[in-house]
Amino acid sequence: MSATPRIIRKYPNRRLYDVANEGYITLADVKRLVLQNVAFRVIDAKSGADLTRAILLQIILEEESGAAPMFSSEMLAQIVRFHGAAQQTMVGAYMEQNLNTLLGIQQKLQHPAAAGQDDAMALTPDLWKQFIELQGPDMQAMIGIFLEQSARRFMAKP
Repeated sequence: MSATPRIIRKYPNRRLYDVANEGYITLADVKRLVLQNVAFRVIDAKSGADLTRAILLQIILEEESGAAPMFSSEMLAQIVRFHGAAQQTMVGAYMEQNLNTLLGIQQKLQHPAAAGQDDAMALTPDLWKQFIELQGPDMQAMIGIFLEQSARRFMAKP
């Protein structure tokens, strides 16, 4: 991502104004910025409040309303349950770390020369899906064991 974030102003009429391009943009345009790794901030034109998270959540909501959602209803319910709970910060950090780990693996597989693997095969969407499907059960088991052990240690403390 670039060092200086691009500023997008959100007006009361729900329109988004890209200061850099001096024009109005849509949520689809903001999504393109995300996909292109362009750093940006969405600022309320009236109050100056940072609305970046709200806009990103709105993009996720639109994506999740499509044909192939990423999150199950049960997962979304669990996320709702964690809001306001003592574990909220830990769960958010845990999810972010896992996404960063997956992105790191994906980047290494997509760019084998950077990882020192000159003749490694390119990562296709099908290969990535197979990799994730193979890792899923093992990762869930490992995480389950870790959480159980952590809970036991926590409950055993005086």
